[in-house]
Amino acid sequence: MRFVLLLLVALIVFGAGGCIWLGWYRAIPRVQPPARTAFPSAAIEHGAVLAALGNCVSCHTAPGGAPFAGGRAVQTPFGTIYASNITPDPVTGIGTWPEAAFRRAMRQGVDRAGDQLYPAFPYDHFTEVSDADDADLYAYLMTRAPVRAGVPANELSFPFDYRFLIAGWKLVLFRPAAFRPDATQSAEWNRGAYLVQGLAHCGACHTPHDFLGAEQSGRSLAGGEAQGWYAYALDHNAPAPVPWTADSLYAYLRHGWQAQHGDALGPMREVTDDLITAPDDDLRAMVAYLAAGRNSPLRHRPPPPPIAPPAGRGEALYRGACGGCHDNSRGPPFAGIDLAESTTTHAPNPANLANIITSGIPAAGEEREPIMPGFGAVLTERQTEDLIAWLRARFGAPDPAAGIAAAVQAARSEMTQREATP
Repeated sequence: MRFVLLLLVALIVFGAGGCIWLGWYRAIPRVQPPARTAFPSAAIEHGAVLAALGNCVSCHTAPGGAPFAGGRAVQTPFGTIYASNITPDPVTGIGTWPEAAFRRAMRQGVDRAGDQLYPAFPYDHFTEVSDADDADLYAYLMTRAPVRAGVPANELSFPFDYRFLIAGWKLVLFRPAAFRPDATQSAEWNRGAYLVQGLAHCGACHTPHDFLGAEQSGRSLAGGEAQGWYAYALDHNAPAPVPWTADSLYAYLRHGWQAQHGDALGPMREVTDDLITAPDDDLRAMVAYLAAGRNSPLRHRPPPPPIAPPAGRGEALYRGACGGCHDNSRGPPFAGIDLAESTTTHAPNPANLANIITSGIPAAGEEREPIMPGFGAVLTERQTEDLIAWLRARFGAPDPAAGIAAAVQAARSEMTQREATP
């Protein structure tokens, strides 16, 4: 027994030492913050487009904070990580980073000082971004307004609060690699693949992750979780009861909603808000890539037709709180989407339905975009669970009762935290 214990201690010590050795990087010397005139205007303008495609401002901006100044809380299974300040402030931001340091962060997940970056910053996707695009992104960020703003310390559970362990994670799960075009595909398809796999990092949310936080091999875009929401599958597993078309997928990305597929909500709303400025050619290319091949969401098999579950508390709640909007044909914003056509009611995970019922759908830019009040202050936790159970059974969600209680608790907790935030 003593020998086994000593062996275990030795393995831990040598393993930790190996991670420290593997994870050691030299600091890249600081530079003076470059002047705006150091960068061509075309590079800055193209960098703005790239930043929108990469959803940079949403992730690196705290609620009510200055753009790119960091501090946003990113919830992970291992604790809370706070996004860094990427303005050119020389003290709290990246103002003293040379371009080589920025590229190392994007390609290898290591900051200027040589510290490992947590993969909540999706460098496993950004490693595919080209040198030219990295340079233009750097030009754009280094010409933003510098903001002196520190960020809170990460709140991670043991042992994930030790950064050097990320080196071991990378050794097993991270493969830096430049994007390689497929010569058998069109230029548009390759552009879409470059964006979806790389800068747009769609798989960071829409791919399931394993217990170590890495994307599951062989299940790219098969559906995942992000910030308390379920990110629907973007392959043939798409749960949409109305089949996607290339045009409807483009409209959804361009406008943040589509009549037969509803509203982009949660983290996806932030993505579509950023894509407002994206070039049409890039959005069309992303759609062309997603729509191609046997794994396309355009080729999925729609779920079975709705069934009639036994009447009960859930149906009574629906008739009283929901049916007045969802059972008429006036169309948004004067009526709700037909729930027989809603992806949310057919999804394999009840998280989005719980979030929507609890917090509603706020009014956004377009006149006919759906809106909905939240019922978190009106329905009890049990009533919300009953309503969701009836809806999922009524509209044919797989395993309709699974996970409802946890989803409702998480949605109500998020609502409480949001209301408590000044």
